Amino acid sequence: MKLLLLFVCLCSLVYCQRQPADLLASSNPCISKQSCGECIRTPTCAWCSQPNFTTPDGSAIPRCNQESRYLGYQLPVRCELPYIVNPGSEYFVRQDMMLTRAIEGKEAVQIRPQRISLKLRLYEAYDLFLQYAQAEDYPVDLYYLMDLSKSMEDDKDKLSELGLLLAERMQNITSNFRLGFGSFVDKVVMPYVSTVPANLREPCPGCAAPYGYHNVMPLSLDTYRFANQVKRAAVSGNLDAPEGGFDAIMQAVVCKEQIAWRDRARRLLVFSTDAGFHYAGDGKLGGIVKPNDGKCHLENGQYTHSTIQDYPSVSQINQKVKENSINLIFAVTADQLPVYEQLSNQVEGAFAGKLDQDSSNVVELVKEQYDKISSFVELKDNATSHVRVTYFSSCLSGGAPVQTNKCDGLKVGTVVNFTAKIEAVSCPTDPREWNQLLQIYPVGINESLILDLELLCSCDCEKPGNNGYKEEAEECNGVGTLKCGVCDCDDTHFGRVCECDNNDSINVVDSEAGCRPDNTTDILCNDRGACVCGECQCYARPNPLEVVSGPYCECDNFLCENNNGLLCSGPDHGTCVCGECQCLPGWTGSDCSCRDTIDTCIPPGGGEVCSGKGECICGTCECVENEQGRYSGKYCEECPTCPGKCLEYKACVQCQVFNSGELKGDDCRNCTFVPISVDVAQPENDDEKLCSFYDDDNCRFTFVYGYGENGEPVVRVQKTKECPPILDILGIVLGVVGAIVAVGFALLLIWKFLTVLHDRREFARFEKERQMAKWDTGENPIYKQATSTFKNPTYGGK
Repeated sequence: MKLLLLFVCLCSLVYCQRQPADLLASSNPCISKQSCGECIRTPTCAWCSQPNFTTPDGSAIPRCNQESRYLGYQLPVRCELPYIVNPGSEYFVRQDMMLTRAIEGKEAVQIRPQRISLKLRLYEAYDLFLQYAQAEDYPVDLYYLMDLSKSMEDDKDKLSELGLLLAERMQNITSNFRLGFGSFVDKVVMPYVSTVPANLREPCPGCAAPYGYHNVMPLSLDTYRFANQVKRAAVSGNLDAPEGGFDAIMQAVVCKEQIAWRDRARRLLVFSTDAGFHYAGDGKLGGIVKPNDGKCHLENGQYTHSTIQDYPSVSQINQKVKENSINLIFAVTADQLPVYEQLSNQVEGAFAGKLDQDSSNVVELVKEQYDKISSFVELKDNATSHVRVTYFSSCLSGGAPVQTNKCDGLKVGTVVNFTAKIEAVSCPTDPREWNQLLQIYPVGINESLILDLELLCSCDCEKPGNNGYKEEAEECNGVGTLKCGVCDCDDTHFGRVCECDNNDSINVVDSEAGCRPDNTTDILCNDRGACVCGECQCYARPNPLEVVSGPYCECDNFLCENNNGLLCSGPDHGTCVCGECQCLPGWTGSDCSCRDTIDTCIPPGGGEVCSGKGECICGTCECVENEQGRYSGKYCEECPTCPGKCLEYKACVQCQVFNSGELKGDDCRNCTFVPISVDVAQPENDDEKLCSFYDDDNCRFTFVYGYGENGEPVVRVQKTKECPPILDILGIVLGVVGAIVAVGFALLLIWKFLTVLHDRREFARFEKERQMAKWDTGENPIYKQATSTFKNPTYGGK
């Protein structure tokens, strides 16, 4: 009995002593972190800054632990609440004015809120809600930048005639409208312009001297002056086909004071030409190698650095347009439209429209492009690579928000709600970049939401002047700084509490105690490191990418689960931390191979996860089986005994492809897909389903539906319908009548034929009998005398 009690006690003692080691053995991504700042950069981790945070037997406990374990609540020693460092995101609104129109003395407000402060921890996304509405009667500045080479002479004359009409149309949109005018030709050097003295004075008959860019008329309310200035402007000439438009655009954008751009106005820069453009590098042809500096160089309205600096690049134009919130409209002729459409895709807030040969449609073009710009909003930001911003909105649909930063179809006063999901993905190496000024702005509008963003990459107790920071601390033997409960020793000392001196010998037994997690083992540093002054120095691996770490060298980054030969499914999915895979946002699973989302399991257009007929496992639906049968399909939407999506898609297919069915006109826009017409609609895989219906004309139409990679419906419709043959009533009647007549005529012919045949047979028989008859030549056997004898019964012979 005594032996049994002794055995139980020994077992209990061993269990109690092994508990901290067991905790370490069940590795998590937190316990290998050696500083508070490193700890809070890891999701779900928190730090204990409590001094002397050890077990009763003196064994050290990892200060960084998973948040779920609450820093020691499952350990023999509990970290006191005041010492727990577990910062979270903090949000504070600094300016939040209501959305308003421009009134006298006050500017319009089109985005709300206007300024906020946000403290953000790594991988903890914060949803920021903001609103946008186009203000009524918002100021508009329109600067018309025109190519005045000889080929644009008729365009200039037409623009001078339409100047007042252009102003009138724009004033119908906003009463606060200003108009300006500038012109350009090209750099006055060979080979762009002929430098022969006579040609420099008059490059073509009736032409003015060539020039680079001229700000003819700054933005003004005087629209009559605009027409006169355009009319008075003289055309010039150059040698090559491309023009120096990029020089002019750059100066018109960056010379804010000379052009007179207003801070709070929608800025439109209309660029009109019938030719291509020179860009960065072309200046070398004329011996100009100095890059364009993107600064204003106007004196008396003339561009002074035309022959000094090269043309700007497309990226420079895009950068300056973004910085100055300019909407650039390329009004170009039909032959140049494809080039400028591609250019508009590279410049933020730019559009391209077709200009008639004489610019007669310029008023309609500007009005049309302005309507496109004002009815469209696109949110952008200046976030660095360390911050990820994702936008969501339902725009005007009123449905569930989808990932988008664009909305169109807006009207004046229409309020659009956006959600900006802000997430810090890494900490900059320079601590000065831990505080950033992030701007979220509508493209082409000089208003923005300013976000004072602080990335939580370090703990306050690691900074001088805060609690937990103590220089020459007693806890560190007076030769180190206590930071968040951990000693940062001076250059001549090391060890957990700076107990080791570089010049002193140390007690081997005392040093080895600090290299074992507890007294139940004699193995130092898990045989993966050397014990130096009570601390483990882990051995280096032959592969420099493989690292052994941890207070007792218990952790590594190379013995985690792998998938297809890739550790933690590859660096895009997760990293190996202390023997376990630490998945990046968006991935989960022991080997980080599963997507941590249910979005791929939600049917297009919304609905239940896996259509309510399955479970979303690893981003894929695993369908269930019930009394109706087994569900299948990408979203468990298919069932052999269920109608499927055929009926749901039928009306949209009829409306969009055959212009028939119950949906008419604008109702087609409510369809969530655009069908693809094919010659023959047949399923290409098991996930696609074939649907057939008969329409009101008794014609059979066929389509196949499936789903794309992003879950959107893909519908292929057979171009031709299978219709029953059309009966030709008139043809049938005429055919029947014709058949009757034909039959009658045939019968008559047969009767006639038989009659003639019969007559011929009788005549032949007669002739035969006549030839066979024998009589005297003087007698006719059939002859009878023509004598008649009559008797009178009353005659008595007297």
